[in-house]
Amino acid sequence: MTSEVKKANMKESFSYETSKDIPVPKRLIDQIIGQEEAVETIKKAAEQRRNVLLIGEPGVGKSMLARAMAELLPREELKDILVYPNLDDPNNPVISTVPAGEGKRIVMSHKNRARAQEEKKNLFMIAIISFILLMGFMLKQFLAAIIAAGIIFLALQQVRPQKTIMVPKLLINNEGKKTAPFVDATGAHAGALLGDVRHDPYQSGGLGTPAHERVEAGMIHKAHKGVLYIDEIGTMKMKTQQELLTAMQDKKYSITGQSETSSGAMVRSQAVPCDFVLVASGNLHVLKGMHPALRSRIRGYGYEVYMKDTMPDTPENREKLVQFVAQEVEKDGRIPHFNKDAIKEIIREAQRRAGKKDSLTLKLRDLGGLVRAAGDIAKSEGAELVSKKHVLKAKKFARTLEQQIADRYITQKKKYSVFKSHGSEIGRVNGLAIIGDRSGIILPIAAEAAPAQSKEEGRIIATGKLGEIAKEAVQNVSALIKKYTGTDISNYDIHIQFLQAYDGVEGDSASVSVATAVISALEEIPVDQSVALTGSLSIRGDVLPVGGVTGKIEAAAEAGIKKVLIPKANMDDVMIEKKYEDKIEVIPVKSLGEVLEHALIGKGKESLIEKMQRISSDIMPKGIIKNPTTH
Repeated sequence: MTSEVKKANMKESFSYETSKDIPVPKRLIDQIIGQEEAVETIKKAAEQRRNVLLIGEPGVGKSMLARAMAELLPREELKDILVYPNLDDPNNPVISTVPAGEGKRIVMSHKNRARAQEEKKNLFMIAIISFILLMGFMLKQFLAAIIAAGIIFLALQQVRPQKTIMVPKLLINNEGKKTAPFVDATGAHAGALLGDVRHDPYQSGGLGTPAHERVEAGMIHKAHKGVLYIDEIGTMKMKTQQELLTAMQDKKYSITGQSETSSGAMVRSQAVPCDFVLVASGNLHVLKGMHPALRSRIRGYGYEVYMKDTMPDTPENREKLVQFVAQEVEKDGRIPHFNKDAIKEIIREAQRRAGKKDSLTLKLRDLGGLVRAAGDIAKSEGAELVSKKHVLKAKKFARTLEQQIADRYITQKKKYSVFKSHGSEIGRVNGLAIIGDRSGIILPIAAEAAPAQSKEEGRIIATGKLGEIAKEAVQNVSALIKKYTGTDISNYDIHIQFLQAYDGVEGDSASVSVATAVISALEEIPVDQSVALTGSLSIRGDVLPVGGVTGKIEAAAEAGIKKVLIPKANMDDVMIEKKYEDKIEVIPVKSLGEVLEHALIGKGKESLIEKMQRISSDIMPKGIIKNPTTH
């Protein structure tokens, strides 16, 4: 789809003037954008009170789905939970449940009765002491009367109970709640999640706090009849996950001290209700850290959902992003509404951030940050509405850390000539890479061919903290060069260096750059330093698509590069900022031959291309195009 067609479709979908004209759904579930399958699953899970595991990239709506599920859960009678002292066993407090709102009334009733009894006893003692003092005055034995009063006071203190009425503690208060509880237990330690008993430094000598008053409810108890949400669940300790599983199965869990060295470890309450629905989430890596039995429990009694990170770029889905902007403005409550051009720019940014053709990003948390940044700029300027210029400014102020690092990297490397943007050099190529989600950087690659030290065969020696995929890509390149150039590289030790790649290199998107650098070094043909490359190379010499092409092209433009070679399959993914359009030429390539045609310059280039074409014609079967058209 061309950019002109995209713009035309966008115009057709707008029938409003500002985001204020867009109705925002009341229900949270209706505010979730682009995750239709996940929404349907959550509705089914809420209806049947099933557990759910949500897997996906950060910012795609996992926590929002969990909150929405709490609104959808069947309305049940919520309960207050009280903890009472156990006169038979002080270290085993008694648990009681009452209708929501009753717990507070019961505690206040006990407190009032205890206060009245205490006041009555105090008045009785004051009356006795006053009577003794009066008698002392009358008998002119004041000092003796004082001593006698003191003795009587101490005696009464010893014989009277410390607390005739023990006031219960309100453990869970659901007074006034209209929907099921939602508790976010992400990152909670064992005591906060499972409940705890506070340490009592005054436990001896009868001065300690009663055990029931030191019992603290856990998040699993606060989520009773509601939703317990845990993000990055795989980072939780295995023992804690095991206890969580026990609570899920039994729907009740006793509270005890989580620290073995605390006096609270002596206390264990009766089982406290915790009939919650678990919504766990994380990315794919989190599955490695999950307790197998816990995941099995979710899978056997619930659903697993893989969240989408993009949605098709259609007029209907752009309408959803319009709704998203209106929602973000309403949620924030401190920024102006957006005019039509500003919303179009937000949608364009959603296209850019998707990183692939005909798609819109669903990483809406980051996109919401751009909305708020643009709103802050508009408000600081006193504008009634957010306009396109505010969104463009916000792109600069709302850059991610990776983008800021990439910009600083390019500036510093340009200053110290780590990469070159003009001239030519043998065995040196400007590769391109991505840090973070979409921030491009220049990745200079140098190659040197030296006579092999081993009599048996040469070696490929690569430096730069390469990941497994990158190492495999380098090995594939060596086989390809031998096959398509006719050069016997077994006579050489080929050194490949990813210059200043301190954070390592992962993936195979630099394999085109590696092949070009090695061929340049072997054939001693210079590489044009005003050209940058990206692309994955197949064993047949085809240039395959890679990710992040837009960020890579923009990084090259910032570095002063004049041309960028990208896989032809990625051309529809390119959505560079307007300011870069006149700075750089983007050239699509399909094969290694086309790459060398554009990247190499000087003497020997033509004869090398001819040799490659001749060898290719001998290797490739009939009917396959062997001489690709260059651009």
